[in-house]
Amino acid sequence: METQALDFPKINAVLRTNGTGEVTINGTSHAIEAADEAAVLGEALRLISETAAQLGRPVRVSTTDPDGQGLIIVSPEGVVSEAAPIKPTPKREQDTLPVPVASSPEIAKATTTAAPAPTPGSVPDASPAEEVPARPADAAPVTFGAAVTHASAQGPARASTAAAAEPATRRSLKDTSFLISAPVLQPATRGWRGVLSRLGFRMDPSAEELAEREDIRTVSQHWPGPRTVAVVNRKGGANKTPTVVMLSAILARYSGAATVAWDNNESQGTLGWRTEKGGHNNSVLDLIDSSHALLSPSAQAAEIAQFVHHQTSDKFDVLRSDENEEGDHEVTAEEVDIAHQVLTRYYRLIVMDSGNTARAANWRRMIHHTNQLVVPVTAIEDRAEAARLTLQTLESRGGHDAELARNAVVIVSESTDAKRSMSGDALKRAKDEARRIADGFAPHVRAVVRIPYDPALVNGPIRYDALQPATQRAWLAAAAAVAKGF
Repeated sequence: METQALDFPKINAVLRTNGTGEVTINGTSHAIEAADEAAVLGEALRLISETAAQLGRPVRVSTTDPDGQGLIIVSPEGVVSEAAPIKPTPKREQDTLPVPVASSPEIAKATTTAAPAPTPGSVPDASPAEEVPARPADAAPVTFGAAVTHASAQGPARASTAAAAEPATRRSLKDTSFLISAPVLQPATRGWRGVLSRLGFRMDPSAEELAEREDIRTVSQHWPGPRTVAVVNRKGGANKTPTVVMLSAILARYSGAATVAWDNNESQGTLGWRTEKGGHNNSVLDLIDSSHALLSPSAQAAEIAQFVHHQTSDKFDVLRSDENEEGDHEVTAEEVDIAHQVLTRYYRLIVMDSGNTARAANWRRMIHHTNQLVVPVTAIEDRAEAARLTLQTLESRGGHDAELARNAVVIVSESTDAKRSMSGDALKRAKDEARRIADGFAPHVRAVVRIPYDPALVNGPIRYDALQPATQRAWLAAAAAVAKGF
């Protein structure tokens, strides 16, 4: 048993002749008072064995008692064994046998002669089971060594049983750790709590700030293998493109993962109009034409840059659809497979914009590659109805498509088709309609998130930094809801 005990925790046990004792565990003192020394000894061993049980292993204890100083080992089961004594009293050596050896004829006779029946005057009025008789003046004092003697006196059968049972209770080092401290909570940084924290008064964050931290942690994850998000609604003007830009920006900013926004419109999309343009005019068709080189073993990661357009502030890339006004090519299902294979070679996250035709070959092949479905709507009833029909179509197909519909995230924007800023009654009506639409979708999908109206999303290039703080917070919640489905 001794070989399994460690110096941690540091335990000291003191047993005094006046019926008191003390057990100190890593500097924490536990005073003991009892009717007699035997009870003090029992309480001390109980405290020590409880500590051993919590650690799942024996502990080493430095002892001080009337016999001097020594070391004992206490197991989680309360079995006591003795280590080498530190400062033994020369006049008394601790015997390891259960029965003391007679040193004189008188003592031998006393040990073999039956004790006389006690008289009423010499025995307290209590049963032996309820009260321990007082120790005679010439009896050996109660010590920790006595506990060792009693443990060994249980005989070879008991000792062998304990030895056989010990491996079953022994914990592996793999299951033991000294790292038990909880993470330190960062003080508040927002609102009046944050102001006080910066002034030196440490304040815990509010529930709102804790929720925001959790959303940031969620979108900052890295997942094994690439993930593909499809943003769909068969109705134009449903906020698909702003949704693609915002999700790509937030996931790229917080996770640091290589992220690409792909305009999977069957002909011409608008994602390229609302994002930065790089130093070239290449589109998805050029990437498909160069797929063999991009997928070759000798291809380098930086080569993808000649086909995508990097967003310098929002840290993601854009793969544009074909913008040739004279072209009439429509992307096929096979070409979607090729482009997706190339992009998963170079990116961890792919966010796909889509056209308005759920029957198109490229639309259906996009769904085949999708891990998470996102359905954006605005505060207009026909956009909501188109979203409902999109989900209904996918659910009716069963299998993977139906699972995507049930696990979808619906993002309801409090905006309309107005090409100018909304205010007053128009803004209130949009909020009420967005609330009604969100409540209608809630029972049918995994999550619904509402986005407040923001003029920065109405026209022109979209930048995350241009949004109002409340809008940024809402899009962070939306991105976290999406990431939870990965």
